[in-house]
Amino acid sequence: MRRATYVACRFGIASFAIGALLYGAGVAPAAAQEAAEKPMSKETPAVVALELVDADGFATEESVRGAIERGLEYLLTEQLDNGSWGGVRNATFTSGFANPATYHCWTVGTTALVTLALLDLGTDERAKKAADRGLDFLIANADLKRPAEWDLDNNWGLVYGLRTLARAIRDERYAGTDKEAELRKAAMTMLDGLYRYQSPRGGWGYYANPNAGWRPDWATSFTTAVGVLALVEAKEAGLEVREKVLHTAVRAIERCRQPNGAYLYSVDALPRHLRMESINQVKGSLGRIQVCNLALLRAGVEVSAEDMEKGVEQFFEHHKFLDVARNKPIPHEAYYANAAYFYMFGHYYAASTIGTLPEGVRAHWAKRLRNELIKTQQDDGAMWDFWIANTTKAYGTAFGVMALAQTLP
Repeated sequence: MRRATYVACRFGIASFAIGALLYGAGVAPAAAQEAAEKPMSKETPAVVALELVDADGFATEESVRGAIERGLEYLLTEQLDNGSWGGVRNATFTSGFANPATYHCWTVGTTALVTLALLDLGTDERAKKAADRGLDFLIANADLKRPAEWDLDNNWGLVYGLRTLARAIRDERYAGTDKEAELRKAAMTMLDGLYRYQSPRGGWGYYANPNAGWRPDWATSFTTAVGVLALVEAKEAGLEVREKVLHTAVRAIERCRQPNGAYLYSVDALPRHLRMESINQVKGSLGRIQVCNLALLRAGVEVSAEDMEKGVEQFFEHHKFLDVARNKPIPHEAYYANAAYFYMFGHYYAASTIGTLPEGVRAHWAKRLRNELIKTQQDDGAMWDFWIANTTKAYGTAFGVMALAQTLP
C-alpha cells in the first residue's frame, strides 16, 4: 500500500491529516521558540458526555450548540503568536517521515480550516480578530513548495488554503478593502500551486515517486475532491480558474466512482479491488464517499439525490469500521485499511452531504451525525482522531464544529 496519509482526511483531510511547523519558512525564530515552549494542556481520555438528549437518545440542538461553543473556545485559546494554529509541539513524526517543510505545509492547512470555522461560526469581535490573524498567516505563506522529492503535503495546504481565501473574499467585511486585494493575490498564488502540482492523471495526491519525473504522478480521489471543491469556490469568488484543470480533476474523481457507491483510494487507470477486505471496498471507502459525491455535485456532474442518500446510509450502516479505527496510532491498521484520520474528515463531509438531501430526510441523518461527533469531544473542548502534533486537535476541532453546525436547522 502507498505510504499512509497522516492527515485528517488525512486531511484529511482528510482531511485534510495535518501537522504544523513553527521552525520553518515564514515563521520568525523567536516566535517559534516561544510557541515550542508554551505549556500544553494535558491530554485526557475522558470525553464530554451528552448534556441533553431527546426521547430517541440523540443530542438536542442545545447540546450541539454547547459543543460548538466549547470547540470554538478551545480554538480561540490555542492560536499562536504568528496567527497560526497547531505547531510542531508534541510531534510524533520526526525525520523518518516528516521534515520541517512538511510540518509547515500542515500548519497552513490546519490554519486554513480553523480560520474557515471562525469565519463561518465566530460571532464576536474576538473571533473576528482571530480570523483576521489567521488570514494574515495564509497570505504570508501562500507560496507552498513540495517538502521533499517524495513528499507533496503542500497540496493539503493549497486546497484548504484556497478554499478559505475564497470564502474570505466573499466576506462583506473585506469587500473593497486592501485586505481583499491581498486575499485575491494570495488565492491566485495558491491556484498556481495547484496547477503546478496536478498529476497527469488529473488529480492531486500527497506523495510522489522520487525516481519519476518532476511532475507528480500519484493522486487520490479524496484529495482531488477537496481540490475540486476549492476550485469551484474560487470561481464563485470571482477568481479566474483554468477550466481544463477543473475538468480533468472532475474526470479523475469520476474514474474512481464504483457501481456499489465506493470510490477508489487512488486515481488509477483501472479499478483495483484487490481483496474482500480492501480499502477500495465500501467499508474502506466510508471516509471518501461523501466528499467525492459532493465534489461531483458541486462541479455540475449529475449525482442523484438517491445516490447522495445512499452514501449517507452506507456511512452509518458501516460506521463501526470508522469507530474502531479512531485514535489508533498506526495508519490503516483497522479493518478495511481504515485509518484514524478518516474520522473527522469523513464526518465533516458527511454533514455537508446531508445538507444537500431533501428536507424530509435531512433531519433524520443530521441527528445521527451529532452523536458521532459529540462523543469525540474532550473536556478541553477539542476533538481529534489521529495524533500527529498539537495540530491534530486544531484541525479535528475545526472539522468537528463546522460539521455540528451543519446539523442544526
